[in-house]
Amino acid sequence: MSDSRQGARQTAWQLSVNTDSIKLTKGITNSWQSMKTTSDASRITYNGKPLQPFTKYYWRVQVWDKNGKSVVSPVAAFETGLMKTNWHGAWISDNHDPDMKPAPYFRKTFGLTKKVVSARAYIAVAGLYELYINGEKIGDHRLDPMYTRFDRRTLYVTYDVTKQLQSGKNAVGVLLGNGWYNHQSTAVWYFHKAPWRNRPAFCLDLRITYDDGSVETVTSNTSWKTSHSPIIFNSIYTAEHYDARLEQPGWSTPNFIDTAWKGVFARQAPSMNIVSQAMQPIRAIEKIPAQSIKKLDDKTYLFDIGRNISGVSSITVKGEAGTVIRLKHAEKLGKNGYADQSNIDIHYRPTDDKDPFQTDIFILSGKGEETFMPRFNYKGFQYVEVSSDRPIELAKESLYGYFMHSDVEQVGTITSSSTMLDKIWQATNASYLSNFFGYPTDCPQREKNGWTGDAHIASETGLYNFDGITIYEKWMADHRDEQQPNGVLPSIIPSNGWGYEWGNGPDWTSTVAIIPWNLYLFYGDSKALADNYEAIKKYADHIDELYPTGLTTWGLGDWVPVKSVTPVEFTSTAYYFADVTILAKAARLFKRSDDQKHYEQLALKIKNAFNAKYLDKASGIYDKGFQTEQSVPLFWGLAPDTLKHKIASALADAVKHADNHLDVGILGTKAILSALSDNGYADVAYAIASQETFPSWGWWIKKGATTLYENWNIDADDALSLNHIMFGEIGAWYFKGLGGIKPDPELPGFKRVILTPNFVDKLGHFEAEHTGPYGKIVSSWKRTNGVIIYSVVIPANSAARIYFPAGKQAILNGKWLNTVKGLDIEAGSYVFELR
Repeated sequence: MSDSRQGARQTAWQLSVNTDSIKLTKGITNSWQSMKTTSDASRITYNGKPLQPFTKYYWRVQVWDKNGKSVVSPVAAFETGLMKTNWHGAWISDNHDPDMKPAPYFRKTFGLTKKVVSARAYIAVAGLYELYINGEKIGDHRLDPMYTRFDRRTLYVTYDVTKQLQSGKNAVGVLLGNGWYNHQSTAVWYFHKAPWRNRPAFCLDLRITYDDGSVETVTSNTSWKTSHSPIIFNSIYTAEHYDARLEQPGWSTPNFIDTAWKGVFARQAPSMNIVSQAMQPIRAIEKIPAQSIKKLDDKTYLFDIGRNISGVSSITVKGEAGTVIRLKHAEKLGKNGYADQSNIDIHYRPTDDKDPFQTDIFILSGKGEETFMPRFNYKGFQYVEVSSDRPIELAKESLYGYFMHSDVEQVGTITSSSTMLDKIWQATNASYLSNFFGYPTDCPQREKNGWTGDAHIASETGLYNFDGITIYEKWMADHRDEQQPNGVLPSIIPSNGWGYEWGNGPDWTSTVAIIPWNLYLFYGDSKALADNYEAIKKYADHIDELYPTGLTTWGLGDWVPVKSVTPVEFTSTAYYFADVTILAKAARLFKRSDDQKHYEQLALKIKNAFNAKYLDKASGIYDKGFQTEQSVPLFWGLAPDTLKHKIASALADAVKHADNHLDVGILGTKAILSALSDNGYADVAYAIASQETFPSWGWWIKKGATTLYENWNIDADDALSLNHIMFGEIGAWYFKGLGGIKPDPELPGFKRVILTPNFVDKLGHFEAEHTGPYGKIVSSWKRTNGVIIYSVVIPANSAARIYFPAGKQAILNGKWLNTVKGLDIEAGSYVFELR
């Protein structure tokens, strides 16, 4: 609802669905016409006639506002895919073994004699692909389909290709890449030994509807032909090698002569579970020009794109045929000024020198100016060292970087009077996006693994800033694919089998509960929670069986601490408690009363055992009083309500004793800022967050960081990727701890916004905006002549409850307010004075 009035709300709704858009505008429906429903609900599940496959449905909604006045939306549309229909095509490949290096081309010609009304290409791939029709690449996606556990779930992608078809002869072409399916590079995770590994294959249905109502499907089958492409090697992990001398111009056009091409072979499907890729795709989002070029020697140039990104580079160059150009990508430079990969190649285990790490190889055809950009790979880098075996001339404009990631819409913005705060927020978002590739990763260079701990730590940061629900829903399905019958999950997801024996445990694999719960809080959508309910239950039950006392030692602990080391049992038990608490809340939501009672009792047992062992009630100190030990129980709800102030006071003292610096690992980093700001110590939290000396986020920025690092110590020998997200909680804390924007678990999806702003002394201005399901929420404050002006915008059909900091008195429209128990406001814009 676009209604900015105070108290704006929806009083009723009515949905209409039709397969004919013109009839729909006339009020005629053939699929679903709901009743006019008195309700302010905005998430409605389709409840009409059963949806049919391959069908476009048009819909619109009519809503009534607080005065009973109605407004009708424009007509929108959705289209169904294959649903439960069979594929017509067969899975085909070129019958080479998995070790064959060149990427294969495939092509098929077909004729059209009738007028085409619509055409859809449905393609499922084991590996990666690009689809072409009549010489034109279809779509702007990169690295499709998204990575899954290939032998358990295969994704297909749909394209509207109506405009690409022509009367008469047509051609469809497919280029296949390896991706994670056929991992030929060797590293510590043994993806080259994955149980599903094989030569890439695909299945395609090109469904064409004619003006006479008839339908024809052009399919993948053994009538197709195949040949090697100029991509002579491709690895999602390392790089791509391209020999332009092997190009076959026009290979996907109708009149290309393919007599030298070979026949194809039918292949077994990688899995029988082939489902639509219902998520935002990866795209090359931003083209970044080189900021500088430096000639290092006669055959070597160094390009700096000015910031650390995930993605690829493109180069345009002219030279002799056979000239070999190497593009080495790195995050930092060595003392000699050359690209240095020593911080990111430590997990690579090459068997020879033919697959250099993060180094594309481009062999020139000699046919004038040539451009190369990898198709089936991405890297993490800021610098590109370009070397050649023969002299070439390059300019700054010869090379560009392309920032790639899942194309999720930005929904959160932070601005403040602190340049450092703003830079940390930008760096955090850059790291988050650099690690969002159809699943959340730890880093875009040396691993690209879906580390579970990194992901749940960063999930709130992601959800405050980006509309990432479709990526997380897909990744939760990956969790269900990977879960063992006993409930155990691996530490990296998807996995080839690595990680069931190391790195998992509740402090990491709590993703199974935490992320569905966060999706429920941010979107008001319980589907991911419902889909994962049995998986969470199985997981919690397994821990209960292994650790009947309520205390568990299963886990990695507070990873990469500054100095103080918190016991693994301490942090793992806290996450075990978090999982069981979420499970009890989900049971309540889904009206599973027996489960609710059982898991509430289990949560209480864990809490009591934890506090009995670790809490000194007299002092409010947990264990040795380390920052992680004081903050984690406050953040996850283990701290007794009556002792929270005492525990928080001890935490604040510990921070001050460290001269307002952090002394935590990643689990403590997740908890400490909110533990302080939620318990009366926002100024102490801000002192940490705004710190500019070691160890701190600001220290990284001062040293030139444009993304977040893997270690507080930037001189660490290892564990120093320069683009990690595991310390990224600060990006969420800006919204929670300064702007105070929080979802209400009782009315999730920001149906009711909880506002707990903190007007910290050292900031003159702060503004947080978040667009949730109901619209834009704004929490903004500034200091003017000793008075705090606090501005709030709550979208239509939502409401808010404001809790002002203790000691602040609020004035609205010249009237003093009683805010001791919180202030409830309706939708609209408000300006408060606080004295």
